[in-house]
Amino acid sequence: MCPVPFFPSNPAMIRTSLSIVFMGNPDFSVPSLRQLAGSRHNVAAVVTGSDKRRGRGGERTPSPVKSAAMSLSLDVIEADEMRSPTLHKKLADLEPDLLVVVAYKLLPPEVLAVPRIGSLNLHASLLPKYRGAAPIHWAVINGETETGCTVFLLDEGMDTGRILGREKTDIGLLETTGDLYDRLKEMGASLLVRTVDQLADGTGTAQLQDDAQATRAPKIHPDDGRIDFRNNVMDVHNFIRGMSPFPGAWTLQDGRKLKIFRSEPAPGVVLEPGKAQIIDGKGYAGCHGGAVVLAEVQPDGKKRVGGTDYLNGLGGHTFFSF
Repeated sequence: MCPVPFFPSNPAMIRTSLSIVFMGNPDFSVPSLRQLAGSRHNVAAVVTGSDKRRGRGGERTPSPVKSAAMSLSLDVIEADEMRSPTLHKKLADLEPDLLVVVAYKLLPPEVLAVPRIGSLNLHASLLPKYRGAAPIHWAVINGETETGCTVFLLDEGMDTGRILGREKTDIGLLETTGDLYDRLKEMGASLLVRTVDQLADGTGTAQLQDDAQATRAPKIHPDDGRIDFRNNVMDVHNFIRGMSPFPGAWTLQDGRKLKIFRSEPAPGVVLEPGKAQIIDGKGYAGCHGGAVVLAEVQPDGKKRVGGTDYLNGLGGHTFFSF
């Protein structure tokens, strides 16, 4: 279906500068907040989660978005419960044109109804592919060669609203989720500001998603990271880089957890699945039909090291359980 003008019959909706309430928590959201704050639009307030206990000391620390908002001298509203009447009143009193959401929570209908124009979300995939909490992880795990960012209009579904803007980028063979995350958060921020500008100028368009093309990207947990070396080389390699840096792909060596953060496909090297060995000065792990290079690993409770150094400490070879 072709995009249609966002304001097809109501030019009175158009304003040069829009009043925005920004909502987000993690560092992925920060470039978007900074770029919006530096744009022609007004960030009236920033909504983020309350300070949480983080790190070994257990001290309460602000979210990355709250820290960024404070550095920009923006008003902050701390909120953990989206159905709070207090939050709803604070938002309504601001009379925003837009709510802009980047890596935050699902918004209930009463919050979605607050802004004059609507609520926008920046999502790190080419919707309708990879709807859900972990789009970058799953794109890498599944061996995609292309992904991107989408800005869309929020509705009550999970990443189902009309698309306002998209931008594509290639995924490198050795790129990890972390590498792609860092790239997409900057690329997505620029896309978001361009999309808001288009809405303000009256040039924005909206396109329905094709639900038949939708795929899921559910949240990933640490227990999901165990490597099955019986899978083929590319599946193992994609799984390792897709789980890196968090939660980390892992295996067991003599009952001790070993995380593997970076690997490379190893054409021409054949080892039985789960066998790890140094060959010609490089550390490899066997998979179905071949092997991967162990580029970066971390034994439990120790620092990250190269796979060759790790295997040297074990006499040059070992077995991983799966």
